[in-house]
Amino acid sequence: MTTDALLGPAAIRDLAGRLGLTPTKSWGQNFVVDSGTVRKIVRGAKVTPGESVVEIGPGLGSLTLGLLEAGAHVTAVEIDPMLAAQLPVTVGERMPDAADRLAVLPADALTVTELPGPAPTALVANLPYNVAVPVLLTFLARFDSLERVLVMVQSEVAERIVAGPGSRIYGIPSVKAAWYARAHLAGSIGRAVFWPVPRVDSSLVALERREPPVTTASREEVFAVVDAAFAQRRKMLRSALAELFGSSAAAQEALSAAGVDPTARGERLTVTDFARIAEQLPR
Repeated sequence: MTTDALLGPAAIRDLAGRLGLTPTKSWGQNFVVDSGTVRKIVRGAKVTPGESVVEIGPGLGSLTLGLLEAGAHVTAVEIDPMLAAQLPVTVGERMPDAADRLAVLPADALTVTELPGPAPTALVANLPYNVAVPVLLTFLARFDSLERVLVMVQSEVAERIVAGPGSRIYGIPSVKAAWYARAHLAGSIGRAVFWPVPRVDSSLVALERREPPVTTASREEVFAVVDAAFAQRRKMLRSALAELFGSSAAAQEALSAAGVDPTARGERLTVTDFARIAEQLPR
């Protein structure tokens, strides 16, 4: 093991040079080059020795090494075939004693339905900006063993995920995340810790799994109501949900039955309100 097994700026650039790697915007590749930031993320994620953690988009392995240093068993999901092949090599070189605690799945995170090894209890990742919300919601939906999440995302996205009813930025990501978990901001990350340096600020979002609202409606039905309510934010709910219920009059009747003001707008409703509305959907 090297004196500091984590990847610093020089090691990142050397590794990228050896691979002939040019970070791509299409895969949202911005690599963390500061070991202090990596350890901050791992501490914030409350990773414990022996815990099974899934990481999405490990890239060159900065965060992966930090998670392994903390004693975790890591399943890394990487869409870039070259980086997926290199990651075990990097871990073998810099942290050989931890090599048997790493599994790499070369795949698009949005298509993953099964993970190797023990079911993960935590998701810790520097998520690609362009797919952060879909990936987060997909993993919460598909892997109910996840108890905790700590992800680094674009600050604007982070604020939307944690926003509450009544906020001007409260919307689809806020409500759908609330279905699965309690979410809060867990710190900001400066641009200088990345290579290449992004043009946006980053923040950490922490989520703790909780039971969804008690309802007779399915998650799919609730999410259909959420999507419709925010498709045209300025519309009153009786108009926004007219197509879903068959008419504005039917939507008004359903909203009243659910105890929701038909003239309200989606940004005023909690996830529980949306669940009550979904219970009124025609079946």
